[in-house]
Amino acid sequence: MSSRTVAGHDREIVPARVLGGDLAAVLYRALREAVDRLEAIAAAVYFLDEDSGELKAAMIGGCSPPVFTLPGRMAPDAPYASARALAAGAVVVLTDPDPRTDDLLDLPNYPYAVAAAPLVADGLRLGALAVLRPETQGGYDDTDRARLAGLGDRLAQTLRALAGHGTAIVPGHMPVLVPIDRVGRAETVDEAAGDVLWGVRGVAGSAGMSMMYPLRRLSDMLNQATTMEQVVGAARFCVMVPFQARALVLAAAGRGRLWVVGHSGVSSDLARTLHGSGLHTREPAAEAVRRRALVVSGRCTPLAAGPLPPDDGAPSAAYLPLVGNRHVIDLPYIGKDNVVGVCCLEFGGPRRFSPEERAVLSMMAGSMGPAVERVELGRERHAVAESLQKRLLPPVLSESPQLTTTARYEPATSTSEVGGDWYDVIELPGRRVVLVVGDVEGHGIESAALMGQLRGAVVAYATEGHRPAAIIDRTGALLARLGTDLLATCCVVALDTTDGVAEVALAGHPPPLVMGPDAGVTVLEAPPNVPLGVPVPACRRGREHTVAPGSVLMLYSDGLVDARAPDPTAAAATLFRTGDRAAGDNLEELADRVVAGMPGFHHRRDDAVLLLARFEGADVRDVSRTGHLHLQEHDLLGVKAARGFVEDSLRAWGLEEMSEDLQLVASEVVTNALIHAGSDVDVRLRAFGDNIRMEVRDSDSDPPVPSAFSLTEEGSSQAESGRGLYLVDALTSAWNSSPNGRGKTVWLEMAIPGN
Repeated sequence: MSSRTVAGHDREIVPARVLGGDLAAVLYRALREAVDRLEAIAAAVYFLDEDSGELKAAMIGGCSPPVFTLPGRMAPDAPYASARALAAGAVVVLTDPDPRTDDLLDLPNYPYAVAAAPLVADGLRLGALAVLRPETQGGYDDTDRARLAGLGDRLAQTLRALAGHGTAIVPGHMPVLVPIDRVGRAETVDEAAGDVLWGVRGVAGSAGMSMMYPLRRLSDMLNQATTMEQVVGAARFCVMVPFQARALVLAAAGRGRLWVVGHSGVSSDLARTLHGSGLHTREPAAEAVRRRALVVSGRCTPLAAGPLPPDDGAPSAAYLPLVGNRHVIDLPYIGKDNVVGVCCLEFGGPRRFSPEERAVLSMMAGSMGPAVERVELGRERHAVAESLQKRLLPPVLSESPQLTTTARYEPATSTSEVGGDWYDVIELPGRRVVLVVGDVEGHGIESAALMGQLRGAVVAYATEGHRPAAIIDRTGALLARLGTDLLATCCVVALDTTDGVAEVALAGHPPPLVMGPDAGVTVLEAPPNVPLGVPVPACRRGREHTVAPGSVLMLYSDGLVDARAPDPTAAAATLFRTGDRAAGDNLEELADRVVAGMPGFHHRRDDAVLLLARFEGADVRDVSRTGHLHLQEHDLLGVKAARGFVEDSLRAWGLEEMSEDLQLVASEVVTNALIHAGSDVDVRLRAFGDNIRMEVRDSDSDPPVPSAFSLTEEGSSQAESGRGLYLVDALTSAWNSSPNGRGKTVWLEMAIPGN
């Protein structure tokens, strides 16, 4: 390639392969001119990626650290100067720090003023040209704006001409970074070959700076990662894609083995190989952990020197040890190395690593190790708190022929900590039932533990026969003696199922709702009172209501509705109507509909509890056609007892012709619960006029999943454990699984012949 004059200096520019010869030279010249003429400290050219619709940086030039503050990609409607300039078709200046919403996480603001010009030629939208100045240098005046607009127009025309000659105006896998000194003094040109994946050949420092970009972005993203999905996303964007790997797998070390915690790309086979593999073996991943060093396998070569082996399509891989901040006590032979896992990169063919790439990979592993460790520790802590909370919630809701109940507990998704929401159904003598929903403020083990204490107190006071207002008063007095600063809200409803009289008492909690037989929703009003933990000069007061037979009561915590709603109670009523009576008598389906309609269901800031109770009425027809069976955990004769329970119940109800099918269905569902839930199992049977309904409740939230029939050895075990659910599907008219706060309910219905 012939020499070109760039910003007054003669030099030979050998472009990166990913951008193409003339294109790289054009971009480099445009960035130098933009930095010099606008007295900027950094500049970038963004191309519009037609496949993703994003603006992606093709080349960034300037000095460090400003070059690392420019985003690598952005949505076309993102609040960046470049995106706004392309959308507006004019120069856009952001004199305040550019708002960062890059990639997966929010990034910190930096004190730079950004100006950007659109790259548009003959109606073709190509991207944007952006320049960066310190805020202390002042904004961009009209002369600067006109100068930037002219630079953008000339660059766009040049790019349009290149496109007309067949050059693809597309960004590379990662931005090419080039050092640009605004002073304009001559630079030393590196004539070394270097690696074509990084930078621009012949431009001093370009390869090294380009390698540093994904390293810096990885550090920023991992610092804010709170879930393993975010860690894997950061590793995919900053490690897998820049090094052009086809697969990435992260595995944590524990109990002498490696356990896959996340993977991306064409990684299924690699993940299966790593998951559960021993650390005492001679496998490359185990070697990387033991030696605390990069281990390459297959057709990888660690150094740039020497020819690559012929490409026969065989994969190659690199294994990076992930070093954490603590001693791994269950891996004693690792000593003080604190290796907490391994990152594996798999390539589709031969791969060569230069010394610089090896150094960058080591630094990346140094960032990923503490992140994986932190997230895993958070997950373990969350599991402990969640287990505590589950144990504190009622294992089985009390139920009577006159009152059918179900509950849902939806934890917050914006935090890994558990909250203090709870629910309860307390059956009392004289056909009285007490419904309770409460909410302890905050998240964490303290909130969950306090919730357990308050729930126990409410149960004790209700069992003693106190009215709802007195229950709340006594529970508030107990909370004051516990020496905590946390507050709690509570709603208690005592329902007399002989006449439908419901007494409601609140402690700063949303009032319950009732949906009548006509599907109209009303509020069961009561004095709001103050939350538990706030001293009160007088006793709290409640209010009585009468509930019509066929009505459904809804108690809930405030996490169920949008906290920003002008009237949260009205919002809850709307949500209740959304579930409406289309679910019929199926209370589980109604609860699922209400939960599915929650605003921001996948991005909840607070826990949410829902408790539904359908009042059948005092003179319920077919009251005698109900049955209940409780099975102890790991009961070896539990399935036999369930079959006998079904047979006896149907014989007593005159439905013997349904006994064989329902016994078979009961066997499958109860077997699944006893094997997989590891808890007591509650079986409830109820015969209506035209159908029979069975509910099997346990403490495992994972739903049963039918497995496809398989003749392979790999799939045989899964098919064996899941094929029974196909029988359930074939023999029932409807069935589903509904999770609640303590586990799940598998319900099914079978039509009664002749109806």
